Amino acid sequence: MAFPRVVIERDTDTEQSSSEDEEEDREEGPFSESEEEVTENGCEEKIEEDLDAKRKGKAPITISLKKVCKVCKKPGHEAGFKGATYIDCPMKPCFLCKMPGHTTMSCPHRVATEYGVTPASHRNAGNPVEYVFERQLRPNMTYMKPAHVIPDQVNCAVIRYHSRRVTCLEFHPTNNHILLSGDKKGQVGVWDFYKVSEKIVYGNIHSCIVNNIRFNPTNDGTVYAASSDGTVSCTDLETGLALSLMNVNPNGWHGPRTWRMLYGMDINPEKGVVLVADNFGFLYLVDTRTNSRSGEPILIHRKGSKVVGLHCNPIQPELLLTCGNDHFARIWDIRRLEAGSSLCDLPHKRVVNSAYFSPSGSKILTTSQDNRLRIWDSIFGNLDSPSREIVHSHDFNRHLTPFRAEWDPKDPSESLAVIGRYISENYNGAALHPIDFIDITTGQLVAEVMDPNITTISPVNKLHPRDDVLASGSSRSIFIWRPKEKSELVEQKEEMKIIVCGKADKKQKHKFGDESEDSDDDTSKLKRKNVDHVHGYGVLRHRMRHTRKQKLYVHAYPMLLLVHWWA
Repeated sequence: MAFPRVVIERDTDTEQSSSEDEEEDREEGPFSESEEEVTENGCEEKIEEDLDAKRKGKAPITISLKKVCKVCKKPGHEAGFKGATYIDCPMKPCFLCKMPGHTTMSCPHRVATEYGVTPASHRNAGNPVEYVFERQLRPNMTYMKPAHVIPDQVNCAVIRYHSRRVTCLEFHPTNNHILLSGDKKGQVGVWDFYKVSEKIVYGNIHSCIVNNIRFNPTNDGTVYAASSDGTVSCTDLETGLALSLMNVNPNGWHGPRTWRMLYGMDINPEKGVVLVADNFGFLYLVDTRTNSRSGEPILIHRKGSKVVGLHCNPIQPELLLTCGNDHFARIWDIRRLEAGSSLCDLPHKRVVNSAYFSPSGSKILTTSQDNRLRIWDSIFGNLDSPSREIVHSHDFNRHLTPFRAEWDPKDPSESLAVIGRYISENYNGAALHPIDFIDITTGQLVAEVMDPNITTISPVNKLHPRDDVLASGSSRSIFIWRPKEKSELVEQKEEMKIIVCGKADKKQKHKFGDESEDSDDDTSKLKRKNVDHVHGYGVLRHRMRHTRKQKLYVHAYPMLLLVHWWA
């Protein structure tokens, strides 16, 4: 394809237009006809000097509109989306595996996600830590790998639930159908996804990004939240009243260099302490009994770096796992927290988005910005290098909530992790961003969950601790995924409930009609009319449905009339 060329003439001091046609008209017309007349008047030399000055003007500028790559600025190829397919620049390293020599489309890790799979060495030193591992952690680990249950169908959703993008999700510890969510604006939402319409959003808790939400271990009606406004809040879900436990910016705003934002947060149930970390590398402790900060802040990562993740070991809460922007994940002992006293440092090549202990507390899963998931099979083994590195597309952090790979809390084999994908795939002409389920023992992709109606990226994903449910936050919306077979059963069950309830009402009306046959027709009509009118009152309607004896019904009827008259 020939590229178009545009020629632009530079303007001189003596001409007012750069058009070639006008210049030719002027040279051929007035000047050629009047040259002899000008010589007679003695002005021929002056006009010749003007013509020479025009002919010796600046050379024209030639612009060639050639298409160049937006990445390397070189012609001959293009990079970017072409329809639903992304074309990578061949002059740059692969975006997925960060290795030169090929593009993302031809990357060998695009289909097979495993990379650098090496067995983890385990040392038997016979020390007390090893004894604790064998005694407390080993019985919780299963040796048989069960079949994975993948929630792959959207069961319900709330579109544009939040005013800004979703940043965190958390399931209720006792109510299986309650989901909490936080957004970039500082709002906290409570949604009953069994009853899709029952939802509420509290906008008076924080004024900026809600980065983490945790339930109180002793009171499931209380929620702790850490925000980028520098506060830790304690909120009652029923009333929506929030109490500020700590504010690390008591003097207000004095510029971005002094403003502290709280990111990582977790709760130690044994000590009754809320642990939070800021964007300067410091850790804070908040006592849940006194609702105040205890002790001085402790530097746990490089000073000035952001600490984005905190996680206490589920079996041994004294062990704390942290990660941050200094390219490290660190293991600490809460009983002796001091600067530089970490038990182990896990190096990464780039920023670490998240780090989590497994449900049994024996493994570690981290997510790094270098498109790698790293797994350590034993926290009591050799931690110098990870057991496995799995290549996965999640290298994007601008205008998106960071991607975090999380364990499946219901998987006894501790081999399944879920994470959203950044690079889109072309599905029938639509660019979709799936949610990946990865087997971390082999690095293989178990399943990729997607829906043609969800065209946005889903970086926030949370698996239910008891049910086969996946909650995903995509932009301002929240989606609930269930397995296809179970979701169909749920729909059939709901339809049967509706049908049964309708039949039950009719049967009860027939019963009331049969019971009132001894009375007059007018009285029976009046009773039915009043009963139907009072059906809007939930408690009395429930009592009337379960009333089976005529005597009870007759005694309840004057009360119904009285309530109706009072209303």
